[in-house]
Amino acid sequence: MKFTVYSKDNCPYCYKVKQVLELTGSNFETQTLNEDFTRQDFYDKFGRNSTFPQVTCDDKNIGGCIETIKFLRERQVIKS
Repeated sequence: MKFTVYSKDNCPYCYKVKQVLELTGSNFETQTLNEDFTRQDFYDKFGRNSTFPQVTCDDKNIGGCIETIKFLRERQVIKS
């Protein structure tokens, strides 16, 4: 599984999801607002009401921090 985290600076949920992915040894890359994509790019990809972070796995959208942790638990990458 290859994850991409779409994040922005000074976002506690972005930090948390990246920390969880690191601790589980997951393969991920980070894309950062205003460095790798614009806000309009973000809205075009995830929808206007989407919040940060947004995480994809193998190019399929998982959702935000809570959804990503749930996804990892369901696949037993992390234990409850």
